[in-house]
Amino acid sequence: MTENQISPDLQTRLYSNMVLTRKFEEKIVALSQKPHQMPGMQILANGQEGVSTGMVSALTPEDVIVTNHRSHGHLLARGLDMNLLMAEIMAKATGINGGKAGTLHLAAPEVNILMTSTVVGAGSPLALGAAFAQQYKQEKAITVVFFGDGAAAEGSVHEAMNLAGIWKLPLLFVCENNCWAGAQRHEEHCATQHIFERAKGYGMPGQSVDGNDVEAVYSLAMEFAEHCRSGKGPALMEALTYRMRGHGEQDHQHYVDPKELEAWAARCPISRYRTKLLDRGVLDEQKIQAIDQDVNTRVALAEAFGNQSPYPGPDTLLTGLFVQPSRG
Repeated sequence: MTENQISPDLQTRLYSNMVLTRKFEEKIVALSQKPHQMPGMQILANGQEGVSTGMVSALTPEDVIVTNHRSHGHLLARGLDMNLLMAEIMAKATGINGGKAGTLHLAAPEVNILMTSTVVGAGSPLALGAAFAQQYKQEKAITVVFFGDGAAAEGSVHEAMNLAGIWKLPLLFVCENNCWAGAQRHEEHCATQHIFERAKGYGMPGQSVDGNDVEAVYSLAMEFAEHCRSGKGPALMEALTYRMRGHGEQDHQHYVDPKELEAWAARCPISRYRTKLLDRGVLDEQKIQAIDQDVNTRVALAEAFGNQSPYPGPDTLLTGLFVQPSRG
């Protein structure tokens, strides 16, 4: 798919969503540095906006997403209400999961995001089940599961890939290779340079893509989604990107060479795409300022909503934990 096949409206939406994700997470950075604002561990994906935006934008509303602890970009690209997301991260009762999930275990079934999980590699077996259900019910929808390069070494991920390959399930595996698994470099935990090459062993196509090029991600996502949707079985996409902040906001990345950060900052998916759209005439400085202003307003409103929301009361402690068996 070339730039001529991506409409100017879609190009603008891709850019706007990346800006929204970046500014939303920058607000979380600021709030996490204040006392009593952001309980728990904040794990962000600053610098990876091209992957979440490009991949999710290629899906239909019926497609199911299973994601991991760096999920904000996936949720926002899916159209989840930002007010409810911010309130949940703040552990407030008005949050998408009533303040019980926080940032690491979100679920948003109303937008077909089955789950997020901070348990490394936990999403792939559950995504396998969702894809099996889609195949069993002869649906046209597919399931997409996101995981990092560190999780790619988990046995659960390999088992899911193997079964998906055997059963020809409509499951798209998306490895967001951001060069770091915690504080370990890729070569310290992975025996192969290219994770996508593992796809061949499981009878599925695999390909890498520049994760900081949102249109390249979108184009490959469209291709692989159609492959899965057509009954040909699973596929593996490896999106090559970079984690610009620590593993969590408590991690100051002392182990990262500042020159490496500087080099990847020059490949920022947002600034690169902004330059492209200016050159194409899709955007001008006035439109860019309007997008920034709109996003800043929306993020400020989400912060205010979260601050004004109450914490869940003790009466909600056991709600949502059990399903009452049906009688009759």
